[in-house]
Amino acid sequence: MFLDDANRRTIRAVRRRDRLWAGTLLAVIFSVGLVAGAWLPRGSFSFWADDKGRAEQDLLVEASRAQDGAVRQPADVLYVIDGDTFEARVHLWQGLQITTRVRLRGIDAPELKANCYEEERMARASKRALTDLLAEGGVTIFNVGPDKYNGRVVADAATRRTPNVSAALIAAGHGRPYGGGHRAGWC
Repeated sequence: MFLDDANRRTIRAVRRRDRLWAGTLLAVIFSVGLVAGAWLPRGSFSFWADDKGRAEQDLLVEASRAQDGAVRQPADVLYVIDGDTFEARVHLWQGLQITTRVRLRGIDAPELKANCYEEERMARASKRALTDLLAEGGVTIFNVGPDKYNGRVVADAATRRTPNVSAALIAAGHGRPYGGGHRAGWC
């Protein structure tokens, strides 16, 4: 069977329409996926897991407030995230423990996601210094408060030999004092 020009044009038009429809459908599916991904809690596909973490941080903050922040909570450091944040298992009382990220109060350390090479170099040195300080053992946190980011608390920390980890890092040049608000750049 031979196709004349009119039939060829019709077949091409149908194929073009099908490709356009398929492309539009893919774009819609991609957009819906982006919106759904942005709507889900970060790092979790479960809405309840995020609520559980928030409840644990609230429990730690309330326990600290009930004791006027003076009581030191023993903590097992799991790992250091950057120059002013670490993850720890905090022992509250009678076998009750929570795992949370602890941001050190009163210090701003350079960020590992740096804007320049010098900041990245300082951030690695700051993280290494915090790791060394926490390796002294006997880590405790106190004066615990909520942080603006869900999943972590702000607290003072001490080790067996260092009464204030933040002050030690600042004195060694691995950070600068920070009281909240806008932070200056490192570059």
